Amino acid sequence: MSDAAKPLRVALVTTYYPRHEGDHAGVFVHDLVRHVRELGVEVDVVGPGVYDDHGLAYGLGVFKNSLRRPWRVPLMLWSMLRAVRRAAKTADLVHVYWLLAAPMGLLSGRPWVITLQGSGTAGPFRDLALLTRGRWLVAPILRQARAVICVSERLAEAADAIGANAVFIPNGATIPAEIGEEADPPEILYAGRMVEEKGIRELADAASDLNLVIAGDGPLRHLLPQAMGLVPHDELERLYARAAIMVIPSYREGLSVVCVEAMAHGLPVVASDIPGLAELVVDGETGLLVPARDAAALRSALLRLLDDPDLRRRMGRAGRDRVRERYDWRQIAHETLATYERALER
Repeated sequence: MSDAAKPLRVALVTTYYPRHEGDHAGVFVHDLVRHVRELGVEVDVVGPGVYDDHGLAYGLGVFKNSLRRPWRVPLMLWSMLRAVRRAAKTADLVHVYWLLAAPMGLLSGRPWVITLQGSGTAGPFRDLALLTRGRWLVAPILRQARAVICVSERLAEAADAIGANAVFIPNGATIPAEIGEEADPPEILYAGRMVEEKGIRELADAASDLNLVIAGDGPLRHLLPQAMGLVPHDELERLYARAAIMVIPSYREGLSVVCVEAMAHGLPVVASDIPGLAELVVDGETGLLVPARDAAALRSALLRLLDDPDLRRRMGRAGRDRVRERYDWRQIAHETLATYERALER
């Protein structure tokens, strides 16, 4: 910290944050907050519960919930803005998560930074779509942010192209001291929402007859009825520890948190060859990349790894090393703090 007598105070605004011990929702935001606090920053989290989200924040996510109950959106935004303004009174800096919440930073009355997560849940209003096709709308707002933190390099390039002060800082992972032992027979793990854009139909076609473990829930759960539903994050850690392969067949991703976590646990990853995953998975080195929406290629990659334990272990070790070098939360926290300090100097 530049001034030990006066700790930096940050109001962090999010629509997604763990509601209780073991909750998976927004766990990556929680982990960042925890590690930044360890560096001496006072972080005041402004999330659901601090403001009234009117039932829109969780489940399907704000965007899809808003399509079902649009009359609740103004109520949530008004409650959020009031909470942000209260928190900003004692903050040096406001940190906003999600592009659609950018007006909260703009109206906070304080210097502000924003993190673009790149999630696909917002459909046509997802970050990358707005940065490219909707740049006329978002550019005037994002140019006023002191920094635009992007969790993927492609997002950072798009933000830089509209004149924003883009900084690439990925999501991180806590690296376990040791990796677990594979279950016998080897398990393929999928963790996430069971929705169209996550490639669930292709996963069902490719692997429904394999030893597939599903930690997730959603409208396509009927395609893989063995799904466990959403599990607490500590249970997900146990699933990582016993799995042999992580599979992520998404059509689009920002930067996949489960991919980073799985690699930290020494798992090779079979993933769609899309931005956000291709930045993490080095094809043939830390896992295998396959074309999105291609069930035959997905199955071939899974069978190749199932048939070759040595290849699995070699790729898993390489992935774990890659996470240790670039995605350790401690490093991410230091980069975030440096961004805060530069933002206040601008």
